[in-house]
Parts: sequence; C-alpha cells; structure tokens
Amino acid sequence: MPLIVLHGGPGLDHHEFADYLDPLGDACRLILVDQRSQGRSDVAPVHTWTLERMAQDVVMLARAMDLDRYAVLGHSYGAFVALQSVIDYPGMALATIVSCGLPSMRYLEHLEENLASFEPVWLRQQVMDSWAREATAQTQEDFEAIMRDQWPFQFADPLDPRIERYLERSAGIYAPDVLRHFAQEGYGGIEVEDRLADIEQPVLVLAGRHDRTCVPEASEAMAAAIPGAELLVFERSGHMPFVEEQDSYLAAVRGFLDLVRG
Repeated sequence: MPLIVLHGGPGLDHHEFADYLDPLGDACRLILVDQRSQGRSDVAPVHTWTLERMAQDVVMLARAMDLDRYAVLGHSYGAFVALQSVIDYPGMALATIVSCGLPSMRYLEHLEENLASFEPVWLRQQVMDSWAREATAQTQEDFEAIMRDQWPFQFADPLDPRIERYLERSAGIYAPDVLRHFAQEGYGGIEVEDRLADIEQPVLVLAGRHDRTCVPEASEAMAAAIPGAELLVFERSGHMPFVEEQDSYLAAVRGFLDLVRG
C-alpha cells in the first residue's frame, strides 16, 4: 500500500524524516512528499499557500500517481494537512495517520505557557527567540539556525544526545519564505474540531506525552471525537516520537496499516 508522508514546518521538506521511516518499506510503499513551494517542489503563487490547498494537493498527487488505494501520514504541520484532507475529501485516502497534530489552533494557547516554563532555564531564552524569529526568516541559514535553536524544545529531554545526530541526518532544503508566511498568518489556522465526527475512514492518532507544541490533550480530543479512531501516546517522547521512540512508532504505523489492509 502506498503511504503518502507529509512533513512538518511549515518550510521543511521530506528530509525531516531522514531515514527513520525507512524500515516501513517492508509494509508499504513510502512516498515522501515535498509539499507546495517547499523542498524540491516548484514555487507556487503565494495566494495558494494555504492549508486547504495543501490538503487538496494530497488528493491531486494521488490522482496524478494513479493511486487507487493509499494511506496518508502527516506529522506536525503535515498532520494539519492530513487531517484537513481527510475531512475535505472523504473517501479518497483509505486511512490517515495524524502524528503530533492539532484539530484547532486553540490548543496552541499552551505554547506560551510551555515556553515560559521551559527548562533548563539557560536554554529558555534561546528557544523563545527561535520562535520569534520564524516571522522574519529570510535565508536558508536563518531557517537552519532557528531549527537548531528550537529542537531542544521539541524533544522530551532538551539535552537528548540524539538531537545533534538528528540535525545531521535530516538536513534538507528549507523554505524560509514559507515559514515566514505561515508564522505571520497563524500557521495555517486549522479549525476542524467541529467536523471530526464526520470522518468515516480509519484514523490513527499519535502523540508524545511531553509534546510542548502539539500538546497530547489535542490528540486525545481528536481520538475521542473521530468515530473509531485509535490513539497511541508515546510516554517517553516530545514532538518527535519517530526519533525518540522509533521502534514503537514504526510498530504502531505498521500495525495500523496491516489492520487497514485486512
């Protein structure tokens, strides 16, 4: 089964996943996408840089590739896209995996609180400044510096020695214009909480217990509202469970796809 994989950011590219998902190759055909105006994709008009258009892109890509049966996995901002797509285009994807996402921007209200209480204290200002710089990023170097300063916030352990290795493995083509645009426009403004009950396809919701950005309460609310949805919370992870608990993450995705295939 083809699995369309959507990266986060906005402004990252498929290298966000590095080779961490590669072992799933025995369970599915991985299609790692550079989303609209990001990575190696052509730059599209700015007025098309919307969550709704990127959700439509998922369906159009599947049609262009003649995919009759496919699943979608979106992580972080990619999870916003995946969730918007399954709601706007019911019956297209066979199944959807929402990894560390949100159904409503109201859950980002926790972000300021989590930034203010982030420890260790000596890293707090660095992380807070990195979020503020997203709205003014101009160059690849700006983007890379923001990510380097921000990644400790995205791991359960801010001093996790795997962070540096992850940075090396996931280096890609950054899109500072896309990051700046969405940082100034509320990161896409996902608001689908009142439509979750209409989802009919199988959905797996994945979350990190210590995610400071897309808090686990959001994933719990999603799973409770989507009929038949399955929820798995990784107890030792922040926003990056495919790195922090790779084996468990891969097992969850593989098991879900096996179940969907019947």
